Amino acid sequence: MSTNDVREVIVIGGACAGFTAALYAARANMRPLVIEGVNWGGQLMITSDVENYPGYPEGILGPEMMQDFRRQAERFGAEFVSDDATKVDFSERPFRVWVGDDEYRAETVIIATGANARQLGLASEKRLQGRGVSYCAVCDAAFFKDSEIVVAGGGDSAMEEATFLAKFADKVSVVHRRDVFRASQIMVDRAESNDKVHFVLDSVVEDVLGDERVTGVTVRNLKTDERTDLKADGFFVAIGHDPNTALFRGQIDMDDAGYIVTKGKSTETNVPGVFAAGDVQDHVYRQAITAAGSGSMAALDAERWLAAKRGRLQDALAAPRTG
Repeated sequence: MSTNDVREVIVIGGACAGFTAALYAARANMRPLVIEGVNWGGQLMITSDVENYPGYPEGILGPEMMQDFRRQAERFGAEFVSDDATKVDFSERPFRVWVGDDEYRAETVIIATGANARQLGLASEKRLQGRGVSYCAVCDAAFFKDSEIVVAGGGDSAMEEATFLAKFADKVSVVHRRDVFRASQIMVDRAESNDKVHFVLDSVVEDVLGDERVTGVTVRNLKTDERTDLKADGFFVAIGHDPNTALFRGQIDMDDAGYIVTKGKSTETNVPGVFAAGDVQDHVYRQAITAAGSGSMAALDAERWLAAKRGRLQDALAAPRTG
């Protein structure tokens, strides 16, 4: 693959948003190049069953769904670099994107690098991901009907997750390292008013128990150093997300949390010709379906931006010369 060509579009990131953007761009004959990353597939690569994505009535494994997305984009001509982008330059067009020493150029760029759920860093947490360990209540709560759940966290996300899980589970225990929550008072009040939600304060989760599935967690009280095993059929980590935007700092506008800022209901960034889609610019919904939807929007926005740019060029060329 030549790196000297100027593409119509480069997509940075390979998951729901990136692959959908590539599919739409490929079907529009934009010859997209997808720099999908070494660990393409995003959060769904550590998700077992996906039952809330339309078109999969029997559900599907997260990695299988990402492979389907990728194959569909490839079928229409999208090309892939299975490595990480290491540098970008949005200061002039064509835009430049590097993968190591290889430089790629394009008239437009779609950023779809996603966000990562923060993890506790426990070996047992990683081992049981997709087998009772989850990072998204909306995605997985329905798998835990009439069960006991432990949630780690003390912010708005933890309160929201616990309240949502209580619709399905018999008991939800929220483990927080302090006796005061970071969450807004209204979120705390909502969780505390739910009879199914209980709190384990001044404590941290030290281990996730279970061989094939989560069976419980070990909790240590930070004041007494006492360790207690809590029965649990599921363990939800709700300590926030980090958008994968370090590569773009200083090049593009972001909010205080590092999410890329887009204009209104579009995927346009403050740099004309650069678009952002999926969890890299969405810290509210963070669903596969919303990421895919914004990926299609980004491809359409890029296509229309190119058409408008070329229309202005054609108008300029056709205008009568003076002087």
